[in-house]
Amino acid sequence: MTSYPFALLTPEESEWMDREAAAVFPVTRLMENAGWAVARVLRNRFSPRRVTIACGPGNNGGDGYVVACALARWGWSVRVAALADPKVGTPAAEMATRWTGSVVPLSPEELKNADLVVDAVFGAGLKRPVSDVVASALAAAKEVVAIDIPSGVSGGSGEILGEVRACVLTVTFVRLRPGHVLKPGADLCGEVICADIGMPEQVWSGFTPSVQHNRPGLWELPVSDDGDYKYRRGVVSLCGGAEMPGAARLAARGARRSGAGLVRIAAGQGAPTYRLGDPGLVVDDVPLPELLEDQRRKVWICGPGLTEGEVAATLPLILKSNRTVIADAGALSWGAQDLTRLQGVAVVTPHLGEFRKLFGPVEGSRLNAARKAARQIKAVVVMKGPDTIIAAPDGRVAINTHASSALATAGSGDTLTGIIATLLAAGMEVWEGCCAAVWLHGEAGIEAAKSQGGWPLAEDLDLPLGPARKVATQLAQEGANKKATGSLL
Repeated sequence: MTSYPFALLTPEESEWMDREAAAVFPVTRLMENAGWAVARVLRNRFSPRRVTIACGPGNNGGDGYVVACALARWGWSVRVAALADPKVGTPAAEMATRWTGSVVPLSPEELKNADLVVDAVFGAGLKRPVSDVVASALAAAKEVVAIDIPSGVSGGSGEILGEVRACVLTVTFVRLRPGHVLKPGADLCGEVICADIGMPEQVWSGFTPSVQHNRPGLWELPVSDDGDYKYRRGVVSLCGGAEMPGAARLAARGARRSGAGLVRIAAGQGAPTYRLGDPGLVVDDVPLPELLEDQRRKVWICGPGLTEGEVAATLPLILKSNRTVIADAGALSWGAQDLTRLQGVAVVTPHLGEFRKLFGPVEGSRLNAARKAARQIKAVVVMKGPDTIIAAPDGRVAINTHASSALATAGSGDTLTGIIATLLAAGMEVWEGCCAAVWLHGEAGIEAAKSQGGWPLAEDLDLPLGPARKVATQLAQEGANKKATGSLL
């Protein structure tokens, strides 16, 4: 399959695909393919041992019965621990009738005696907490491999529903789910393997993913050519504060290192302070309204290093001039008092604390919260974290896991803001530009950590941005080549 290689299937989308596939061949074929795929992974990863398959009554349990049959055929010692019988007439019930081996009740006593337990109780579509019976049984197991997702992890959001047993390995199908990459659920999945189970190509023709995994190929970076000049590559403008110049400097460095043609700081009376910085940085001391007369300065950063008063004096003027604005830091604090103040910005980049101040408590799914916030503010929301969520007002969402704990340092977010501004100034569409910037920022953090012994400063994060662009371009091209040859899952 080559369709939508970066899709993260929500439970609803996965169920829709199963229904569409039923028009092509029997649903039991997909269940058989899924079970055999899991069995092959187990045979490749483990030597023969005593295995107990913990089966629920639904489709996840049906997959488990297929695994049991396959392993038993290969001579493994297998038993099934059933939570309940599948409903008569369902595909899972048919798979259960094929299993002629031992079936015992699901309990801690049965699972603790196995060398390996396969969790086939509940799948990614679970919406309520797991029962104490299931939780206590799985907790007693020595080692667990999950089918689809660990029981109790929401496939749609990564939320933890009740007590969940961490797994060493998870085997899922067709595409990953959001819950495989979003914390805290992602931390319980162990290694995640996605198996091709023969989903019909016809299904993809009617499908558009709502959530995608952020990787090169989801977007393409602008490519420089011989005819480029600084204004074609794009001008990034920043509002510089008088009291905290460091943040604006970091954003400016992020913009310059990621490829901006020209970076200018509107510093006003604070211009002398900024002129002590990098020699290639242009510092303006004329009034902001005069600077906004230059129509080539289309992209502005407002917020890093600014007090709320400084934001109030600058952001409304920039928005009135119909510029593309990335709002961060001080602009978010000012906007949290009245969200309509941010009406017209293109991007907001809050960490979780800032997000709560802007949009209120996050109850349940961070994914849904980010999507709702983007619709509310009519701007792309970059909810920063180890699993950054990039949500567009039109419903598109990407989840970025390409990052490093090295980014957990003050000023890191300012660098990211500069990268976003560079890509938007170069002409990238806003959501794609944000996705690309978050990935490049993550790559820079990974490389900076290597060169700085795992503890880089924010000032180190801009240095790897040029190489990061090269890596992203190479990965995107490799993916395009695989897609052209049909070898990309």
